[in-house]
Amino acid sequence: MSQQITPSRMTLAIYKAKTVSAKKGHELLKKKCDALKTKFRAIMIALLENKLKMDEEMQKAFIQLADAYWAADQFNTNVRESVKKALVRIEYSSENIAGVMLPNLNIRENIKDNEDTEGNMGLLGLDKGGFSIQKAKERFKEALYLLVKVASLQTSFITLDEVIKVTNRRVNALEHVVIPRFMEVQAYINQELDEMSREDFFRLKKVLDFKRKVIAEEEKETAAKEAELRAKGVKNIGGDLLNEEADEDIVV
Repeated sequence: MSQQITPSRMTLAIYKAKTVSAKKGHELLKKKCDALKTKFRAIMIALLENKLKMDEEMQKAFIQLADAYWAADQFNTNVRESVKKALVRIEYSSENIAGVMLPNLNIRENIKDNEDTEGNMGLLGLDKGGFSIQKAKERFKEALYLLVKVASLQTSFITLDEVIKVTNRRVNALEHVVIPRFMEVQAYINQELDEMSREDFFRLKKVLDFKRKVIAEEEKETAAKEAELRAKGVKNIGGDLLNEEADEDIVV
């Protein structure tokens, strides 16, 4: 760590800002994950209910188709010849859930083409089985609506499942890897800065002690010189007094 990070006040401020950003990102991702899980549970419940309904509806539709076959014999060829255009189309839209675009499939019926087809199929089963064929058609239309709805829910379910896994990985990475690493770096920088401050204090103390010693030695030297000068001054004064007394004796 010491080879990669230079312990300084600026580095400490940078990692503090990174830690704050990581914690905010962790909170936002946690909220996003909670919102996605709520939607995921709702879609899962709706998917299970619609799958059960589709199972029942498909059974009823095929039973009604068998009834129509029994009443009107084989009419597949006539139906294919009477239909010229697609009566039902799938429209695609998307729904935004916490930044995740979920696909939404809807059925759109072409009313004009439906009326033309109804006119072409009006003669189908005129002699027998017309009611059974119409009933089978309605049953399969309801099954088709359920099938498209199940497909839309299933796609949203898979998309949310993948996004929730990725979001959980990011949340766990921030919580257990990134933020603790930033905190360790801050602790390391604080420890190094404390050591540096203690070293500076010890160095300053040593410098002050050295200066005090130098000043004390200089004061001692100065005091010794002053004492020496004083001693020399006293000797000079004594010699001068003796010389003056000798001169006085000679004069007398």
